[in-house]
Amino acid sequence: MSAADDTNPRARRRRMEIFAFLFLTAVMMPALAVAAVGSYGLAVWIYQIAAGPPGPPSRN
Repeated sequence: MSAADDTNPRARRRRMEIFAFLFLTAVMMPALAVAAVGSYGLAVWIYQIAAGPPGPPSRN
């Protein structure tokens, strides 16, 4: 790239859009997926602490 590209607002905007796309797809989406699955797992775990494990009641 030349120095003229740095002053061109169109080229800068395009670079920023590419950076934003890569950031969203490589960082934010995986982080949100891990957070969603982890939150669901934590909610199920807390529910099972209060309500007991799933399945039929144990015979005594």
